[in-house]
Amino acid sequence: MTNTTTPSGTSTRGEAHALLDVWLRLWNGDLTLAPDAVTPDFRLHAALLDGGDGSAVRGADGLAAWIGQTRAAFPDLHFAIEVAPLVDGAFTSVRWTAGGTYAGGFPGAEAAPGTVVAFTGTDTLRTHDGRYAEYWVNSDMLHLFAQLGVR
Repeated sequence: MTNTTTPSGTSTRGEAHALLDVWLRLWNGDLTLAPDAVTPDFRLHAALLDGGDGSAVRGADGLAAWIGQTRAAFPDLHFAIEVAPLVDGAFTSVRWTAGGTYAGGFPGAEAAPGTVVAFTGTDTLRTHDGRYAEYWVNSDMLHLFAQLGVR
């Protein structure tokens, strides 16, 4: 018999990859997956455009709303894994690429709607009870801002 969790309750590599697939589909626009991907007390750790630290983004509804805001400016935004995930106990880290078409509405952007953008980032996620409980994101916003003409 194979144990599907480590003694500390963290996920196996297979479970981590399956959850990461749900995470990727969520970011690619299936916002209904948020409750399957994150715990009720899910917490974001990130510097937000409004100056916040991400603490206002809580749980599945908060995450889905935040992703929805991002996708409003880039409706066809598509994320792909660039480097295979690193899994260490409860933590998964993955390098991704994103690309899409700017639809307008990004604060300070001078780019015309229809501008194609691409940028990269790294997600570090902590798993608890089979879903993500914490999320640290680092995106190359400087590169994205340059493409959008943000000054």
